[in-house]
Amino acid sequence: MTDQVSTADGLGRPAGKGETALTVWERASFSVIHGAVAGLLAVSSLAWLYRIGRVFGTLEWVINYKRRGRFAAALQNVLGRRPAPSERRKHAREFFMRTRCDKLFYLIVDCVPRGEAAELLTVVNPHLLEWAIAQGNGVYVAMSHHGPQHLAAMLMALNGHKIAGVRDRREGGIRRYVQDRFDRRYPDFRRMRVLFADSYPRDLYRCFHERYLVGSAMDVDRLRDPRQKTEEVEVLGKKRLYLSGPLRVAIRCKAPVLQAFIIPEKNFRYTLDFVTVLVDPTEAGNDEAAVSRAMGVYAANVEKYLKEMPSLMTRL
Repeated sequence: MTDQVSTADGLGRPAGKGETALTVWERASFSVIHGAVAGLLAVSSLAWLYRIGRVFGTLEWVINYKRRGRFAAALQNVLGRRPAPSERRKHAREFFMRTRCDKLFYLIVDCVPRGEAAELLTVVNPHLLEWAIAQGNGVYVAMSHHGPQHLAAMLMALNGHKIAGVRDRREGGIRRYVQDRFDRRYPDFRRMRVLFADSYPRDLYRCFHERYLVGSAMDVDRLRDPRQKTEEVEVLGKKRLYLSGPLRVAIRCKAPVLQAFIIPEKNFRYTLDFVTVLVDPTEAGNDEAAVSRAMGVYAANVEKYLKEMPSLMTRL
């Protein structure tokens, strides 16, 4: 589900066909950091680790003035006005604390007992997901790159769902490292699949045929390959090209399309909010018309989400 979902040979085996292997230095450095955070968890608790994450996030907020400035510019763009100093400080500090906590939890999710980890996810409007699954053609979940969608994938898998995701082939090594640890910790989840945004869509068709929950962020306006399908939308007063390839495949496969956001809560709890049905396969009709309607609703919801929770911005 989301951009970061599994190891890859195209269909979910480790060592990444088409994906660069971790270097010795990357694996060693990530292992040292993982060991340190896992050690903190062993002598404390998730609640204490969460507090530690917020302390480190606050220190980053104080020290990293360049990133703080980029956040202030992004916040003004989202709000459509110049925020008051207190408002800017509040959202910026929360942004730093939230991102630090998400990274800490992502790094040691394999150290949390499965039952405990599964209970950290709350699903809002589960009836939408149940309805979509019952259609029998798989489900496409249109996520946003704002928020820790990679954690949504893992927690949904731990709750028993068959998960696949579309992501950028060039993502950082930390994602591959964590996914490798997750696969080793839960070998029964090797059924999780990752599909690359710049690859051919045949494996995506196969995922819908095999009734997977397929997720990706459509609000990514950096094209990695000229073959990628896009749709022009308006967000925050600007025209943008959002990726529409997986959406088009879902419509052709008669798979329901849902929109969801992942929202971090206190003590590493997360809410996965299914906000609406973007495409009902029984009413979709013409592919292009369905794509246009779905992308318009999707973009409007992304804008609303950002305005309500600007601290969840990811890319500055």
